[in-house]
Amino acid sequence: MKKNHLDNHILLETRLVAAFVIPFLVVAFIILFIFPHKTETLFAWKIQPQMSAMMLGSAYAGGIYFFTGVLRSKQWHKIKVGFLPVIIFASLLGIATILHWDKFNHNHISFFAWAGLYFTAPFLIFFVWLRNRNQDTGELSDKDNIIPSTARMIMGTFGAITLIISLFLFLQPNMIINLWPWTLTPLTARIMGAMFTLPGIVGLGIAFDKRWSAVILILQSQGFSILLILIASIFSLQDFDWTKWGSWMFVGGLGLMLISIMMLILIMKNRNRIQ
Repeated sequence: MKKNHLDNHILLETRLVAAFVIPFLVVAFIILFIFPHKTETLFAWKIQPQMSAMMLGSAYAGGIYFFTGVLRSKQWHKIKVGFLPVIIFASLLGIATILHWDKFNHNHISFFAWAGLYFTAPFLIFFVWLRNRNQDTGELSDKDNIIPSTARMIMGTFGAITLIISLFLFLQPNMIINLWPWTLTPLTARIMGAMFTLPGIVGLGIAFDKRWSAVILILQSQGFSILLILIASIFSLQDFDWTKWGSWMFVGGLGLMLISIMMLILIMKNRNRIQ
């Protein structure tokens, strides 16, 4: 039976792209988070210090969580908020690769995987988002909950601020290096900037979609990623310059973000739909 044009379903190509991306993310997570001191021999380029490698690995872990959710989900609106952040993130990593081409190990298989992923993924993910985006009518189902407007406003404001910071990191890496909690190079500064676009655009996405079912997956993936970043911070205490206020703001800010996400999930779990 032919499906209705607007039945909120996830197209096959969307699932195929998710299945294509996940193995890359799994391998990268293992290398960067489990073996952060071996990036020179295992990864596309040597990442120092350990905290930079583990933070990028944490972002990949969040990606694994999200794209696994894409494979498991049955409705497009439950995953759509996560696609634009991933498109921007992957696009910026591709641009960073071109800008810092000489820093990469061009003879390593990890480089071919890295370049292959970030020179194709932005286009593939954008294509499936473009194809699938009209499947969501924006209607609220009887079983859905509404996110309180105050929470959406806070998330949106935080997202806008984070996005501005992330773009500043990417566009002006040399200006932020001296303020950062640990040692960065222009390349890793741009990588950090790309990573911070994820929570930034997610926050804006939540602000514009009041349905709890539309944001729970991406919030969970963000929370998982933040938790791993905090764990990485514990294992990388020696990398931080604790005389800088930025170190305390970084750890404290992420801790506050994680607590806020957990609280919102707990509140919404038991919240009845507001008519």
